[in-house]
Amino acid sequence: MSVLSLESLCLADNDSPSSAEDLDLEDKWDTDLEIDEVKKTSKDTSTAEIYLQACKLVGVVPVSYFLRNLGTSTMNLNHHGLGPPGGKALAIALVTDMHITNLELADNYLLAEGARYLLEMLKANFTIQHLDLSNNHLQSEGAECIAKMLLDNISIKSIKLSGNGFIEDDAKSFADALANNYRVKELDLSHNQFCGRGGEHLGQMLANNEALEVLDLSWNHLRMKGAVAFCAGLKVNVTLKHLDLSWNGFGNEGALALGEALKFNNTLVYLDLNNNRITNEGVGMLCKGLEANDTLRALMLAYNSLTVEGALALITVVKNTPKTALEEINISNVLVNENFVQLLDLTCQEHPSLEVQYAGVGGFIAKKPPKRLDPMKVIQDYLDERKLRLWDFFKKIDKDGTMRVPVADFRKAVQQSNIPLDRYQIEELIQRLDRERTGMVDYRGLADTRKQMMRDHRRQLRKVESRQKKEKQKSERILKTFQSAVEANTPRSSMVMSPGGTKEDSSGPQHFSATPLSSWHHIVMSNSSRYSVTNLSSEHIHLPMLGGSTHQRPTSSPTMRSYSQPNLMDDSQRYPQSKPSSAQGMLSDSNPDVDHTKLSPTANHLTRSSPALNSKQPDTKTKTTNFETYENKLTVCAENIVTLTVLMELMEKNPDAYREA
Repeated sequence: MSVLSLESLCLADNDSPSSAEDLDLEDKWDTDLEIDEVKKTSKDTSTAEIYLQACKLVGVVPVSYFLRNLGTSTMNLNHHGLGPPGGKALAIALVTDMHITNLELADNYLLAEGARYLLEMLKANFTIQHLDLSNNHLQSEGAECIAKMLLDNISIKSIKLSGNGFIEDDAKSFADALANNYRVKELDLSHNQFCGRGGEHLGQMLANNEALEVLDLSWNHLRMKGAVAFCAGLKVNVTLKHLDLSWNGFGNEGALALGEALKFNNTLVYLDLNNNRITNEGVGMLCKGLEANDTLRALMLAYNSLTVEGALALITVVKNTPKTALEEINISNVLVNENFVQLLDLTCQEHPSLEVQYAGVGGFIAKKPPKRLDPMKVIQDYLDERKLRLWDFFKKIDKDGTMRVPVADFRKAVQQSNIPLDRYQIEELIQRLDRERTGMVDYRGLADTRKQMMRDHRRQLRKVESRQKKEKQKSERILKTFQSAVEANTPRSSMVMSPGGTKEDSSGPQHFSATPLSSWHHIVMSNSSRYSVTNLSSEHIHLPMLGGSTHQRPTSSPTMRSYSQPNLMDDSQRYPQSKPSSAQGMLSDSNPDVDHTKLSPTANHLTRSSPALNSKQPDTKTKTTNFETYENKLTVCAENIVTLTVLMELMEKNPDAYREA
C-alpha cells in the first residue's frame, strides 16, 4: 500500500479522466441531485464541485445531504454507508472547507483505510473541532492512525470512537497520545473490549492527562485488576468532571478502589455506575469515599444488586456529611420502605437540592431468622449455673434407672423445668436422642451428643473466622494493588539542583558529586532551608589529615550528616593542590607570581558522604543556642584550612617566602 500524504487528497490535472472517458462516466454515473440544488455561493460551489469530481475519481455516488448542507457548522452523515472510497471523496472535499466544525460519520464502515484519508485531511483542515467515528470497524490499525493524529492535531476538542473493536493494546496508543494532549476535552471509548491491561493504560492516561473533562468507558470489560488500576489514575487526575463507567462489571472490588479514589479526587462531578454488579457491601465501601468528597453531584447506581440496606446507607452518608455536594442519586430499580422515605424527608430538609430516584415503596429489609442456640448447650449452661450434673436432671424422670424414658415423659419434664428451651429446640433434642424413632429417649448418648455439639461449635467458629480472614485479605490485596497503581501513575518527585550535583527532593539517602571548598558559601547562602546556616551548623565537619597516617572516621549519629575533606598531604603528589576561590585576593597581594589558573574551584576534591538513612531531623529550635557556638568554631576552622593550604603551596613554590610568613 502506498504511503498516504496530503497531496493524495488533492485533485491534479492528470487525475481527471479524458474527454472520452468523461462522457462515458457521465452516462454511467448516477446521482440523486438536481442541478439547481448544487448552485450555492461561489465558495460553496467550489467545495461542491471538488466533491463531485472526487466522487467521479473514486467511483462513488455523491451524498446529496452533504451538498445540500454545505455552509452549515454541523454535518451529520451518520448511517450513509460511505465506505473507504466515500470517505476518501469526502476527505478531498473537506481539505479546504472552512464552515464545518462538527463532523458526524458514525456507522459508515470506513475501516482503517477510510479513517486514514479523513485523518490526513485534518492536517490541513483546522476548522473541525468535533469528530464522530463511532461504529466504523476501525480496530487496531485505525487506533494507531487516530493516536498519531492526536499527537499533532491542534483543533479537535471532542472525538467519539465507540464500537470500533479496540482491544487492550489500543488503550496504550490512546494513553500515549493523550499524555501530552491539552486540547481534547471529550473522549468516547464505549462499546470496546478494554479489560485488565486496558484499565491500566487508561489509568495512566488519566494520571498524565491534564485536559480531559468528559470520558465515556461504558460497555467495556473493566473489572478486578483493570478496575482497580483505572481508579488509581482517577485518584490523581485533576481535570475530569464527567465519567461514565456503566455496564463494566466493576463489582465490589472496583467499588472499594473507587471509594479510595473519591477521597482524594476533587474535580469529578458526574459518576455513572449503572449495572456494575455492586452489592450493598460495595455501596458501603463507596460511601467511605463519599464521606470525604465534596464535589460529586450526580451518582448513578441503577440496576445493581442493591436493596433497602444499600439505599439507606447512601442517604445516611448524605445526611451525616454537611459538605457533600450530592444532588442526584439514581437507584431506580430499588424498592424502598417507609423508614427510607422518612429518612429521605429528613435529609431533604438539610439538603433541599437532593433528588433520589427509586422504584417505589414496597421493599423490605431481609432479616435472617434469629439463630437458635444448640439445645444441649442450653441444658449444659443451665446445669453449670446450678452446679448440677447431667445425670441429676434425668434421675427424676428415670425412676427405674434404665437410662431410657418415654418421649412424652421427657418432653413434659423439660417443659415443666426452668430450662429456657422453646418448642423447636425440644423437638430437635428429641430427634437427636431418638434417632431411630422408637418412642424412647436414650440419654446414655447425651455425653456423645455433647462432644459432637462442641465439635460442631468449634467448626462453625473456624468457618466464620476463615471467611472473615479471607475477606480481610481480599480487601488488603485490592488496596495494595490500588496503592501500587497510584505510585506507578504518580510522577516521581522533582529533582532539584544543588552545588556539585543533583538530589531528589526527599529525605532519603543523597549522593553528591565532588564539591569545591569555595562552594560552601553557596550552600550556606542557598534559598533552600535544607542548607541554611541553622541546618549546616548541626553537621559534623572532619578536618583534613595533615599527616600521612589514617585513622577510622568516627561514626556520625543517625541525625547528623558528615562532611569530609581529602588528605591534602597524600594527594599533593598526584594532584596539584589548588586554592579556594575565597583565597584568591590574599594570594594576589602576597605573591604575584602565583599562577591563578590553578585557583579554579573545580580543581578541589571535596566529597560529601551519604546522609543517614533515618530521615528524622532534630529539633533545631531547641538547639540553636548550642549550635551558634559550633558555627563560630566551624568558621575559625575553615579560615585555618584556607591559611594552611596557602602556606603549603607557598612552601612548594618559594621556601624563602614560607619562612618569612
